[in-house]
Amino acid sequence: MSQTAAIVTTLKATLKQHGVTYADVGDALGLSESSVKRLFTDKNFNLSRLERICQLMNLELTDLFEAVRSAEWLPEQLSVEQEQQLVGDLKLLLVAFLLFSDWSYGQITRDYCIDETEGVRLLARLDRLKIIDLLPNNRVKLRISRSFTWRKNGPIQRFFENQVQEKFFRSSFSGAHELRLVLNGMLSTGSNRTIQQRMSRLASEFEVMMEEDRKLDPASRFGTTVVMAIRPWELDVFSKFRRSTG
Repeated sequence: MSQTAAIVTTLKATLKQHGVTYADVGDALGLSESSVKRLFTDKNFNLSRLERICQLMNLELTDLFEAVRSAEWLPEQLSVEQEQQLVGDLKLLLVAFLLFSDWSYGQITRDYCIDETEGVRLLARLDRLKIIDLLPNNRVKLRISRSFTWRKNGPIQRFFENQVQEKFFRSSFSGAHELRLVLNGMLSTGSNRTIQQRMSRLASEFEVMMEEDRKLDPASRFGTTVVMAIRPWELDVFSKFRRSTG
């Protein structure tokens, strides 16, 4: 992770710890809340803005930079072995996923069919896998970075891709909170690149909103999956009529 990304990631986590919202940051900087979100998405902060944001939390810039250094050891990905262990036990994967989304142990056992004995066993396994630190009273400290991502083409990503291919698109996408867009057309290389850049920006905005919503009660949040894809592609029924270029 770049130094700029590390600073912004730590800043977001520190704001959350102090209960400072994007609206509060906007008031301090004289910006709208949407403009603040864009700053975090683009990671576009100068030292003056960083200093004013730190002042909201009664911190010095040096405090923020020290927090960045202390967080640098946290891994941004799990090992292949760790991911394989999660995929091999769906309840273990579920608990890990919910903990990554800032659910407490009590909220998990309240909303899912996991009793006390099983829940403690699952937390202990995650502790042995060095994914969490299990603290007294079943409290949990994550041992991953806030910028954590699943391994590219790793066990977890392949698992979710299979779920998407088999189940995700079994929907008319006509219900509440659903939308499906399928676009087909002829684009130049430059236009294709521009679309990819905008997709990346949308992904960054999703991450900003997800981070902001972590402060909400889990009961007010619901699992959301966004699938974006673009590639040169033509329907088989059309491509079979193409002349051979060989």
